[in-house]
Amino acid sequence: MSKVTWKPGTLLAPVPAVMVSCGTMEKPNIITVAWTGIVNSDPAMTYVSVRKERFSHELILKSGEFVINLTTSALARATDLCGVKSGRNTDKFQLAKLTPEPASLLSCPMIAQSPLSLECKVTQVLPLGSHDMFLAEIVAVNVDESLLDEKGKLHLSRCGLLSYAHGEYFSLGRRLGGFGYSVRKKASGRKRRTPKT
Repeated sequence: MSKVTWKPGTLLAPVPAVMVSCGTMEKPNIITVAWTGIVNSDPAMTYVSVRKERFSHELILKSGEFVINLTTSALARATDLCGVKSGRNTDKFQLAKLTPEPASLLSCPMIAQSPLSLECKVTQVLPLGSHDMFLAEIVAVNVDESLLDEKGKLHLSRCGLLSYAHGEYFSLGRRLGGFGYSVRKKASGRKRRTPKT
């Protein structure tokens, strides 16, 4: 495979397109973020990187908390809208027809329409250049009950999660396998015979 070398750029893809809610229940705000991910499992930690001039930057910096709300294909328009409009003079919840709901441990709201919301407390702010990275501990996870089966297992594939790749939104498609499927032994197709008595 032949490749062309370009200058450094942000072409890691796909990445999650999430709506980050911040502020308070009385004055809530949303910012759409693609620069996010998991950085540690114990304790569970994540991050969001936000430009310093964004309204949400000052809200998160002041409160030290935010909620990462996963998005779906049904929320694609709202996700885009919350990424292009500023919350400085706009109520993005009202504009995008979204519902703020109280978080379990934080003072900032979650988005009711999101299938899964991660409540996050900032532990460190890292200035990186164009963005500040808010490193945070995930202190609670809120899951839509419709995504749980009778045994309590989570099925995120049911909600059509949204991703972002090079300026475009995509809905996650068909399942190709689960973690470790490449080394898992295949089940034998032969049935065990029951001995005759």
